[in-house]
Amino acid sequence: MEIEIEEIIGVTDFKLPWKWRGFTDVHHITVYYSVRKVGGGIVVPEQFEGQDSLGAVWVSEDEVSMENASPLVLKAFEWLRTGGLGEAVVYDEWEVLSGK
Repeated sequence: MEIEIEEIIGVTDFKLPWKWRGFTDVHHITVYYSVRKVGGGIVVPEQFEGQDSLGAVWVSEDEVSMENASPLVLKAFEWLRTGGLGEAVVYDEWEVLSGK
């Protein structure tokens, strides 16, 4: 999908368990932007070892939960509801979903 950045919304971070190559956790520092679609469409990303994205789909807030979405998606919906990103989040338990 081709986009144009309209503005930066904010920066936040997440820490969650993720067992991969001897590591026990992942720390995502996330930058959120307000964007405008200018062309193209959603495509399946190239898969590689350690890939933590299975692709992109349009979803409504009613369709997402801790069981089917990432912390990044949940935080984006928090911003849509409240206008803010809130505090950094540490998840003591989180299962990274696999496309397998």
